[in-house]
Amino acid sequence: MNRLIALAVAGLMLLQEPPTGETISNGRTRGVELAFSKIVISGDGAKSGKSDGYVLKRPCWYEPGPDASEMLKTQEGVRDLWFRFTPNPTEEKFQEFLKQFKDKVGQEGRWWGPAYNAADPKGRACWADLDPFVFVPPGNTPPSGITIQELAEIARAALTVPEPTIKLNPDAKSYVNLPTWVWLEGIGQPRRSVTAEIPGVMSATVVATLQDIKIDPGAGKDRAEVREDGCGASGRPYVKDGTFSCGVRYLRSSIDQSREKYVLTVTTVWPVEVVDNVVPAQFEPVQVSTSRDVPVGEIQSNVRP
Repeated sequence: MNRLIALAVAGLMLLQEPPTGETISNGRTRGVELAFSKIVISGDGAKSGKSDGYVLKRPCWYEPGPDASEMLKTQEGVRDLWFRFTPNPTEEKFQEFLKQFKDKVGQEGRWWGPAYNAADPKGRACWADLDPFVFVPPGNTPPSGITIQELAEIARAALTVPEPTIKLNPDAKSYVNLPTWVWLEGIGQPRRSVTAEIPGVMSATVVATLQDIKIDPGAGKDRAEVREDGCGASGRPYVKDGTFSCGVRYLRSSIDQSREKYVLTVTTVWPVEVVDNVVPAQFEPVQVSTSRDVPVGEIQSNVRP
């Protein structure tokens, strides 16, 4: 059968069913959306959380599918769809379509099919350029076939981390030269993992561990002094008579700022590792930021003779 007709038929048959795979999304963020994929994504890092927008290097790929006998049975089962959507269908054309699958029966290997990342605007067009069926001998990967490296990248793209709440002391309002302690709440477990797996074929797991935080006071050095040496992984809660080692000391009032407030931003830093080093991948840490307003006033005093 002409390749263009085969592609059209395969695409139409696929469109009769919703895309398989998983969507990892949460409100404003989306990690990866797998279409026509057998990849299973699991782990606490793939649930509630915020993505850093990691982008897969390739938006489409081939995945291993059924063996020759299973594939023939599947294609024989789409007879009604084939006759419905093929231009000028005939029994002879249908048998010609099936011949490519019958010829492989008895041979070792699997049929690979295309899948794509629907979260990438280029994903569907990339998928459409791939052949609908590719027969691959055992132990081989076809051009554009998914690799363990790419599976790890999919796990990385699906990885989310908590978006915590910034806590301050003083809380409602700070004052010039007064230490403002900074810490985070709502992080939960400081370790998040995601596994991307093609069942029975291969899997890759990535783990993100909260390491430290970065504080942006929303002002330059002439207006704010930042202390981060004692922050650790999630800041330092206020302790009476404690040593101030994580937070901001504002040097000028916020009266001349937009809305008369500084916008303080805290970024959590989560280094990422691939479990068991199944691939020599080096991923940038997940960094997620959250902000809150900080009004800063000046303490007025009256001097009387």
